Amino acid sequence: MELLNRFLENFIEVSLEAAPWLLFGLLAAGLIKVWIPESFMKRVLGGSGVWPVVKGAIIGAPLPLCSCGVLPAAIGLRRSGASDGATLSFLVATPETGVDSVGVSYVLLGPFMTVVRVIAAVLSAIMTGLLAVLFLGRQKQYRPDKESAVTSCSSGSCSEPESTPAVEAESSCCSSDSCSGEVAEKSGFWSRSLSGFRYALSDIWDDIAYWLLFGIAMAAALATFFPGQALAEWGSGLPAMILMLLVGIPMYICATASTPLAAGLLVAGISPGTVLVLLLAGPATNMATIAILFKEMGRTIVIIYLIGISFSSIGFGLLTDYIVTENDIDISAQIEGATEVVPEWIAIISVIILLLAAIKPLRRRLINC
Repeated sequence: MELLNRFLENFIEVSLEAAPWLLFGLLAAGLIKVWIPESFMKRVLGGSGVWPVVKGAIIGAPLPLCSCGVLPAAIGLRRSGASDGATLSFLVATPETGVDSVGVSYVLLGPFMTVVRVIAAVLSAIMTGLLAVLFLGRQKQYRPDKESAVTSCSSGSCSEPESTPAVEAESSCCSSDSCSGEVAEKSGFWSRSLSGFRYALSDIWDDIAYWLLFGIAMAAALATFFPGQALAEWGSGLPAMILMLLVGIPMYICATASTPLAAGLLVAGISPGTVLVLLLAGPATNMATIAILFKEMGRTIVIIYLIGISFSSIGFGLLTDYIVTENDIDISAQIEGATEVVPEWIAIISVIILLLAAIKPLRRRLINC
């Protein structure tokens, strides 16, 4: 009974700490959805070379998409002229971080880990994209289907090949029936912004709510059963990072939901660098992503994708542990300081709003979505 009470106390504490920043991040994500058109991303990510790869990482980093939710967007960009390198860069950076996860990271992981997470996500995406540029060389023009791409000129007439439909993310994750994933193109600042808020509190929230609940429960369990540096002896170094990588690559968990789990691991004594490996590899990919990417872009791209994520995650993990050790950075003290920023009454209101938004019939009455 005592363990259950302690678990519930930890669960409530983590929920209150995360809720205000999560709500703020969701609303910001909704604004990004309605004010950054896909046509803009297609235009700036076109072409070949290094610069589109860099732009793919910078544009993808703040977007509120998970590892399989980003697939239709990434494939659509590629079919519109983006290079394989830019597509991979966008595909890695987007799920590893986002505006909806930065605030939660600040309060649960502390300012140092938040900055490291964002920088590592962008740089790992660029490194993965550059691997594609290096090994694939000049970008070939995308053709939807090799057989249909051959122009038929029999009987003296030529027919244009038909394009294939865009690949949709599998229903195993990132599926939402609340607003069908569409945001109305409305004129006017407020009406369009409100449609973005509705989208954030319906589609985006539906995508991450269950996984966030899982992450918070795991964080509470770790704090209950492994208090105060209990895993410090086994939770650092290259072997621990490789194990975390093997766990993170096939697992589906989005950037926001992985944050409370990472916080629980930090409290239990896992090193910041090892936790960073989970934060990078976990959200970036899963088995559904790998399968669809193999079908759409081929085996070579999948190999480059996995190599880029693996080496960059472990590399930045080792670098993070080195920086923390050399500069004697106290991650625990930073986390305790960050939790005191938001008044408790704001945290309680935020939890209530998120709970109401999670109840679909009630949400439809309140926000018509």
